[in-house]
Amino acid sequence: MKRITSFKIYAAACIVIAMSACENKGPASSSMHARPKIVVGLMVDQMRWDYMYKYSQRYGEGGFKRLLREGFSCENTLISHAPTVTAIGHSSVYTGSVPAITGIVGNSWYDREWGRQIENVEDTTVTGVGGKAGNQRSPRNLLTTTIGDELRMATNYQSKVVGVSIKDRGAILPAGHTANGAFWYDNDANSFITSTYYMNELPDWASRFNAINWKDSLMPGGWNTLYPLDSYTLSDKDDKTYEGTFSGEDKPVFPHTKADITNTPFGNTITFEFAKSAIEGYKLGEGAFTDMLAVSVSSPDKIGHRFGPNSIEVEDNYLRLDKDLENFFNYLDKRYGKDGYLFFITADHGANHSPGYLQENKIPSDAINEDTMKQQILASVKGKYGTADVIQTFTNGQIYLNYDVLAKKGLDRKAVAAYIADLFSRQKGYVCAVSRDDLATAPLPERIKSMFINGCNLKRSGDVFLIRSAGWKSGSLKGTAHGDWYPYDAHIPLVWLGHGIKHGKTNRTTGMVDIAPTLAALLQIQMPSGNIGEVITEISDQYMK
Repeated sequence: MKRITSFKIYAAACIVIAMSACENKGPASSSMHARPKIVVGLMVDQMRWDYMYKYSQRYGEGGFKRLLREGFSCENTLISHAPTVTAIGHSSVYTGSVPAITGIVGNSWYDREWGRQIENVEDTTVTGVGGKAGNQRSPRNLLTTTIGDELRMATNYQSKVVGVSIKDRGAILPAGHTANGAFWYDNDANSFITSTYYMNELPDWASRFNAINWKDSLMPGGWNTLYPLDSYTLSDKDDKTYEGTFSGEDKPVFPHTKADITNTPFGNTITFEFAKSAIEGYKLGEGAFTDMLAVSVSSPDKIGHRFGPNSIEVEDNYLRLDKDLENFFNYLDKRYGKDGYLFFITADHGANHSPGYLQENKIPSDAINEDTMKQQILASVKGKYGTADVIQTFTNGQIYLNYDVLAKKGLDRKAVAAYIADLFSRQKGYVCAVSRDDLATAPLPERIKSMFINGCNLKRSGDVFLIRSAGWKSGSLKGTAHGDWYPYDAHIPLVWLGHGIKHGKTNRTTGMVDIAPTLAALLQIQMPSGNIGEVITEISDQYMK
């Protein structure tokens, strides 16, 4: 009897020890390794791969340099789709998929069911919470799960997932369908907000954050350079004709006193500060299961579009972002320990150099006058078919045909699309235009064709895809743009740091779509439902043996 009682005590003790050992290991825990307390994903909107190195002599030791010194860098990470824009990039990273599967085909697109242009996270069934009218946003247009959704399901919704960004799409799409919360910034209200998809009122911690006047606190005199102006020798002069200006400014020069906070590097700062508040408000990383925080800093994209990659403004942004990163790492180290969190940094897309800058330096480039070009195309279409109404709209680098008009006139969609593609192919500033029916057989390298095929969703994409010439952009010679297949848009940084990650790098080609399945492997959960990526096995000996 005593032996039986002793055995029961021993067995109970073993169970307690086993449960303790399994703490924070997540679903179907094994004794192979403990899971991180939290996964933190950081996306830098419009971060070209070369920014990791271009300003490295000016970076401190605790930000980008720490990533490269202690983390694992996938040096040749490429985007698998075109167009290369924000909404697609954010959805691709966290789904491991492409627009053909996810349905996120652009920042906006013409929706044939609704009969109008829609925004990527638009949802008329919800209302904004915490801001002014509008902000009807949710992830419902995303057709697949995210890695956060899979984490939530794998733990019976005991893991918590939160998205934070200035842009709505930068918070909503990464966080996924089952997120505990997604928060983005309303410039009219000067506040982070959400929608009724997630909650009916802001948490108290978010309201307290919004009560702080961050602009007066961080930039009372506007935006000036972090260091003396003449030390920015890796950038062009401060006053260049290819730079844009803020409303109310006569010249694109420092100090910038007319900018709102989200159009400056301080937008990064408030994003990180709100992320910290979300960590504490939701108690992320404090439970028995791994949590996830998806952060996206949007201000680099706003700055880049206005001033271009070779501006002092962009350099100053990355020097300040480097300091924000160091502060954020210090916060995570203190809260979780260096091995307590898994971190990765990447981008949704890169950016072209400003056409004005390229022309000044004798590199082929120009700007496409879209209004003039469209009128020429419409005139040719009307001359051939008797009406220009066979074209529904020009948007997202694509042409949408009007199926009702085609049906009434008895016109063949494929023939009309091929004719319009031929018209665009003759236009200056385009390599070619290709009907979606001819993407697989177009006279282009396989990689380029694959990117456009991956970017084509048969229900949501247009009928003709426009492929711009290298270095060209639509609009003016000022600022920059993105959206093309070229390396300046499609080559992005990807560095892993923290729990289970070894130091090193690979120059093997990896993809944006490989991030989500790699996270799934690290966490030992199912990959997202639309995943087409592959696990990057080199980053961890501990996980990938």
